[in-house]
Amino acid sequence: MTQTVIIIIVFLAYLFIMIGIGIYFFRRNRSVSDYILGGRKLNPWVAAMSTQASDMSGWLLLGLPGTAYLLYTGTSEAIWTAIGLFIGTWLNWLIVAKRLRKYTILCGNSLTLPDFFSNRFEDHSGILRGISALFILIFFLFYTASMFSAGAKLFVTVFDIPYRTALIIGGLIIVSYTFLGGFLAVCWTDTIQGLLMFAALIITPIVAYFKLGGGNGLADAASQIKGTFSFLPMADGKVNVMLLISSLAWGFGYFGQPHILPRFMAIRSEKEIRPARVIAMIWVLITLAMAVVVGIFGAYLYPSLADPESVFMVMVTDLFPPVITGILLTAILAAIMSTADSQLLVASSAVSSDIYSGLINKHASQKKLLWISRLTVIAISIIAILLVSDPNPKEGTVMYLINSSVFKLVAFAWAGFGSAFGPIILFSLFWKRTTKPAALAGILSGGISAFVWWLNSGGIFDIYEIVPGFLISSLVIILVSLFTKPNPSFLTTFSEMKKTHI
Repeated sequence: MTQTVIIIIVFLAYLFIMIGIGIYFFRRNRSVSDYILGGRKLNPWVAAMSTQASDMSGWLLLGLPGTAYLLYTGTSEAIWTAIGLFIGTWLNWLIVAKRLRKYTILCGNSLTLPDFFSNRFEDHSGILRGISALFILIFFLFYTASMFSAGAKLFVTVFDIPYRTALIIGGLIIVSYTFLGGFLAVCWTDTIQGLLMFAALIITPIVAYFKLGGGNGLADAASQIKGTFSFLPMADGKVNVMLLISSLAWGFGYFGQPHILPRFMAIRSEKEIRPARVIAMIWVLITLAMAVVVGIFGAYLYPSLADPESVFMVMVTDLFPPVITGILLTAILAAIMSTADSQLLVASSAVSSDIYSGLINKHASQKKLLWISRLTVIAISIIAILLVSDPNPKEGTVMYLINSSVFKLVAFAWAGFGSAFGPIILFSLFWKRTTKPAALAGILSGGISAFVWWLNSGGIFDIYEIVPGFLISSLVIILVSLFTKPNPSFLTTFSEMKKTHI
């Protein structure tokens, strides 16, 4: 058999497993709580692995190695971004996970972030829930579209099939198991995908190391690279402080990501968060480090790549036999799918639980909400596919932005969520004085600030938009809270959360 046929067989086997998981969990979803949050039954392994797999996306195997590939052109952005992500992941598990799980149960068994905000601040008007859900729906619509586009481009590269055909195939697969199995299917498939990503990033640099000839060969290859490596990001002979801060600031984003935080809410017990944190941090430390190593080794082996972000694919195709190549290339698909499915589920919950049930029909049956969630998955997927259906969009259009700048869009969405939701999550959990007007003002100011900063990048705006967005939102929350009064019942529930928190 040819290499392409073998890779196709491996891809198909993997995809059938994913769909099979969706079918298995189909009958286990009896309520919208099961579909959106899995009945809060995640064990530590699934909670940890699904959290990190849905977090990293294709950026871990494409974007980060591609940035590391350019280390010798004067930037160490990859290293500092990885450090920022590691610190952010650790802090999220350490200070947010337990409190969020406990508080969401005390606040009316909240299933989503908008649901939590609404219950935490007793927002009977629905404005806080509606604004939060709208932010989630808009950001994730385009975020999901970019993931579909990335998956289609992978199929095109590997199988040489038409772009639109690849787009539909990839979309159908992701929609199938998300539609059928909901949160549990997404978490279990993400766990498998996370293990696959982990294995790929362990095996590939080890084989590349021996391909280079071990330590001596590595030193020789490094000596032939043009350019000077600097641990700190440099510009015109000086440390690029803006780039250093921007890279580390990626860690701020974790506190507000709607596709990551629900894993904390869904874990089986507060006592199981600590072992889940240990598993998650080991995975993150090793995968981030190895992704950077892949990029550096790739620069030694293939110094003239036109597209640095293809370094992992080039390395895998060159170093391994067809069957292993197929498995390792599947890791890229796994990275893309593990994020896209989580985004679809969160976006569908924003429609069914937060908009329809929260604002339109508060007495809707569980069965009706369950099917609204499933149908929303299909509807959002169709819109996302239509947004990226043109493989050659005109420059300046929204379609061009999504297709040509997948990782820039990911960075923007990450900053938008981190700025809008990150500060209010932290203040909600740690400052009992936080008020409802402050929550609304913080979400709006953070999201809008990040967007304005992104539009005006350059000059004094030449810093990652999450930095001003997060700081402005935090300042607004503090000031508005000091000038408004919290509801006394807020303080009672907050005290109960602290008293029972372990």
